[in-house]
Amino acid sequence: MLRPMVSADREPVLNLIQATGFFTPDEVKVAEELIDIYLTNPAQRDYFIVVVENDSGQVTGYMTYGPTPLTEGTWDLYWIAVSPAEQGKGYGRMLVRHLEEEVRRKGGRLILIETSSQPKYQPTRKFYEKLGYTEVARIPDFYRPGDDRVIFGKYFR
Repeated sequence: MLRPMVSADREPVLNLIQATGFFTPDEVKVAEELIDIYLTNPAQRDYFIVVVENDSGQVTGYMTYGPTPLTEGTWDLYWIAVSPAEQGKGYGRMLVRHLEEEVRRKGGRLILIETSSQPKYQPTRKFYEKLGYTEVARIPDFYRPGDDRVIFGKYFR
């Protein structure tokens, strides 16, 4: 089941973000800050957060996404994570498909997804490619020397 995030999801989501081993402590802090803003200020519309539950009702994944400021019809997938124990079961695909449906419904034309060039992110990059996203830009040494910013995109016409 996929649904908007609620306060009771805060700790399970933060736990699964940390459990992935993909995010630095600073990145986890940013994710936590966005979660807290989302939960305490439901009127904001800069971004949205959804969670997906497994058959037992446990939060197994989450995603933060929103319209890109100062653009017409461009959306960003800011954060996505699935519990390591639940990866490979279609939850990530479910989250991205939800984003695509929302973007289409709201008349969007482009989704952008940013990730790292580090080897541990190779499965992540392949995941996006399997969903029809293509690398549209790469900024060498963006995050740190040897760690490029890789941007994937998908157009909806």
